[in-house]
Amino acid sequence: MRRLLTVAGLLLCLAAPVRSQQLDLSHGGPIDITSRDGIEWRQNEREVIARGDARAIRNNVTVTADRLIAWYRKKGGNEAATAPAPTTGLAADTSTEGNEVYRLQAEGNVHIYTQTDQAEGDKATYDMDQAVLVMTGRNLKLTTPNDVITARDDLEYWPQKHMAVARGDAVVVTNDAKRVAADTLVAYTTENSPPDAKATPAAAKPTDDPLASSGKLQRVEAFGHVSVRTPTDTVTGDRGVYVPDTGMARLAGNVQITRGQNQLNGAEADVNMKTGIATLVAVNSGRVHGLVVPDDETNKSIGSGSAATGGKPRTPAAPKP
Repeated sequence: MRRLLTVAGLLLCLAAPVRSQQLDLSHGGPIDITSRDGIEWRQNEREVIARGDARAIRNNVTVTADRLIAWYRKKGGNEAATAPAPTTGLAADTSTEGNEVYRLQAEGNVHIYTQTDQAEGDKATYDMDQAVLVMTGRNLKLTTPNDVITARDDLEYWPQKHMAVARGDAVVVTNDAKRVAADTLVAYTTENSPPDAKATPAAAKPTDDPLASSGKLQRVEAFGHVSVRTPTDTVTGDRGVYVPDTGMARLAGNVQITRGQNQLNGAEADVNMKTGIATLVAVNSGRVHGLVVPDDETNKSIGSGSAATGGKPRTPAAPKP
């Protein structure tokens, strides 16, 4: 029989409903934990372990995994965000009055989701104090209505800071198929605006849209082996910034623009992700250089002025995204 544990006494942090559909477990009321193979309550260690198709639900956020571990403490306590050591020679603390969970760990086939957002990986740890989700293991993925972020090494999600950090073969793909890859990506989203108290119900209705409440991708910063692709070009560099609203990406450091066998090299480049045009930028009177192969088929589009892989050197005053 499937067992149910309602950790009502442990979690009484904020009872107010949460409008956002982000993966934020740091707000809300009790956490309901269910499992197929039973739930173990280790009172001395102040931890709860659920095994076998384990599930934890808090407000609109659901966590599923092979195993869930929740650590709790007295409200207002200053325990470090690690599992407390077992007490020795002391009576077990059997009361849950005034306790709160400060850390939740999910292991094996982890899936964390709301109506709009979801995260997947082998292992996930949510620190309630820092309001941060850290995922590790294989096939790390964070999906929102606006973008998909994947990583090899680890994936951090900071819902209250509206920021995600992906490390190791990190890739972000927007909902309009724009792609940025790097060793490390930092993605920022817009803050969810509360409804205007003076607005009419009809005017306030759009703020209740769960897709809008997920936050819009505002800026992506890329570090190490940065790669931006357009339908015709591949642009690489040491670092870069992409702003979806303008559709512009600026790459810097050992920049190369490649189309077929043609290649241009320089210090910086602007990439218009909407038009597909990549322009090499001369910085501080520096020179740009490149190799153009006359017989390359891609030269036809260069000659027609469509998505040219290079441009005239520009001054550093050129607008940056």
